[in-house]
Amino acid sequence: MNERMEAMAGQLPGVMNALMGLHSEVVKDGALSARTKELMMVGIAVALRCEYCLWKHVPEAVRLGATREEILEAVGTAILMAGGPAVAYGSVVVLKILDELDI
Repeated sequence: MNERMEAMAGQLPGVMNALMGLHSEVVKDGALSARTKELMMVGIAVALRCEYCLWKHVPEAVRLGATREEILEAVGTAILMAGGPAVAYGSVVVLKILDELDI
């Protein structure tokens, strides 16, 4: 995905630079830690069924110290908010990512 985002940045530099600036501002530590924000993004990505987002945010949450249990609690929150489709998505995609990361 990073490679494709770089290609898009070449085609839409203004939009992508603005998006990356927003991303950098949002994910930095503030009242909420960057780790907490990544866990929130995992939950939102499950609820929205964005596999590409999960491949970005699950490893980043792990890099910031999130445990398998914390990530799965974020998935559980998404399931509560998004219902059955989140169950299917969280159980297939997130577990696959965690297993591949050996977390």
